[in-house]
Amino acid sequence: MIAPEDVDAVRPRLAFFKVMAFVVGVGLLLLVVEVVLTYVFGMNGKDGNPTNPLAWWPQPHGFIYMLYLVATAVLGFKVGWSLTRMVLVMLAGCVPFLSFWVERRVAREVEAGLAAARG
Repeated sequence: MIAPEDVDAVRPRLAFFKVMAFVVGVGLLLLVVEVVLTYVFGMNGKDGNPTNPLAWWPQPHGFIYMLYLVATAVLGFKVGWSLTRMVLVMLAGCVPFLSFWVERRVAREVEAGLAAARG
């Protein structure tokens, strides 16, 4: 339950979470492409094979995922989620396409809580 005095504090946290969930979702899809190019098509730059054009992507994706973890924790603590719920939302960023679905579900729930808190 979101307290009426917390409404203004929750909005930017929700916006940050939504942006990070989208970015992590797209980034995870790029990571899947990178893995497929490396391990399925052998684009590893060794033994005369071509170099993977996305070979640079795993490290930035890891940093972006850490920002997603922060966004989830900041929102979760403010709206009163349990630690289990926060961890499950965080893990959604590890499964392709799941972060998009979870982001929509979380956003709807938090926005409904904001509407209820405003009265």
